[in-house]
Amino acid sequence: AALPKATILDLSCNNLISLPSDFCSLMHLVKLDLSKNRLQQLPLDFGRLVNLQHLDLLNNRLVTLPVSFAQLKNLKWLDLKDNPLDPVLAKVAGDCLDEKQCKQAAVKVLQHMKAIQSEQDRQRQRKLQAEREMEKKREAEQRAKEAQERELRKREKAEEKERRRREYDAQKAAKQEVEKKTKKETVHTRKPASSSRPSQPPRHKPSWSRSVLRVLLFVLFCILCTLAACKLTELQRQPLCVSVNTLYEDVVAALQNHKTLQNMLQHNSQ
Repeated sequence: AALPKATILDLSCNNLISLPSDFCSLMHLVKLDLSKNRLQQLPLDFGRLVNLQHLDLLNNRLVTLPVSFAQLKNLKWLDLKDNPLDPVLAKVAGDCLDEKQCKQAAVKVLQHMKAIQSEQDRQRQRKLQAEREMEKKREAEQRAKEAQERELRKREKAEEKERRRREYDAQKAAKQEVEKKTKKETVHTRKPASSSRPSQPPRHKPSWSRSVLRVLLFVLFCILCTLAACKLTELQRQPLCVSVNTLYEDVVAALQNHKTLQNMLQHNSQ
């Protein structure tokens, strides 16, 4: 790390088990020899060595390569022989028995790692999309739940308002009933005598016969008054009174004759 501008580094035959993470700060490396060690894996950010052209990993214990390996776009030569590689990776790398095969190994492994990186990116995108959709779904469910709670509170508020209105109407009706009853009792208290009196029969209007009788009585009264005036006052010498007196005497005589006739009839019948 103290030589950041080193371009060629040979660490072969050192029984290295792993490489520290700051090893990838040697970004000027062009040729790197890590053969005949005991490396089980490379640093995850091994792809930072973007200037690397020649890489020798012969006779190690590598099974896979880090995904960042796809960033080694300048890699021209690669040797992965004598490693317990994953079968797919081993088939892609092939044998590095000559210069041509090692160059082909570099190209094919880079393509393979790029494909893995793309697939992982797609998986990451799908996962991120799924997480976003899940988050949207949770948000939608939360909004629906909040809307439902608001609707429930609104309905409860309306029911409470309706209940209070019914109670108010019932209290108002009861109050009116009490006032009506009190008013009725007050009226009965003010008029106790009228309630205790027996009901009187309704007065009938005077009929026509009574009116005629009253007229006849009035006429008879007038006749008696006239007769009395003609008999007892100085008006008896007046022509009108003379006629009245004569008429009176004739009526009395007729009545007497009528009475005599009745007596005779009664005597004959006996």
